[in-house]
Amino acid sequence: MTIKVESQNTDEIIKGCLKGDKKSQRQLYEMFAPLMLSVCRRYICDFDSAQDVMIKAFMVVFDKLSQFRHEGSFEGWIRRIMVNESLSWLRKNKSMYLEVEIESADREIDFEVISDQLNVEDIMTLVHSLPSGYRTVFNLYAIEGYSHAEIAKQLNINVNTSKSQLSRARILLQKKLADLEKIAEPKIIEHGK
Repeated sequence: MTIKVESQNTDEIIKGCLKGDKKSQRQLYEMFAPLMLSVCRRYICDFDSAQDVMIKAFMVVFDKLSQFRHEGSFEGWIRRIMVNESLSWLRKNKSMYLEVEIESADREIDFEVISDQLNVEDIMTLVHSLPSGYRTVFNLYAIEGYSHAEIAKQLNINVNTSKSQLSRARILLQKKLADLEKIAEPKIIEHGK
């Protein structure tokens, strides 16, 4: 059974959660869980692990809800908790700093050819295929909007390491897109030979 939350104000739901109302907590969870699961999945490829992290992060949300100051968006506040919990999971699982050698893209990519055939799921699949360290820095920088200094602090790495990881992520994504472009190019069949 799903509870409709569209008609109820988020502030009212937050007030209910602060009072310990289970119905309000369920409404808040159902309102934000799908979006927050996608945030966790950007960092953690395994669906079950990402879901576990999201649930743990929601426990933090409920525990720290009294600290929300109504400055900025509530969704942004929850998102930051989701990102922090995802990063904690990555640190605990020590899968973050795996790097692979990559060759640089040897030509410009025709994004028009590819964009006709890619959807959001395809792009997320490409991002998920990045090594964990690259993917984490790429998500923090390109999607979440963190600066390299903030990323370095969050991940306990050097600022130059953050920049390097982002650069390598971009190069690897460009290579993967170039490979997709080669697949998407029409084959020319020569007749008469």
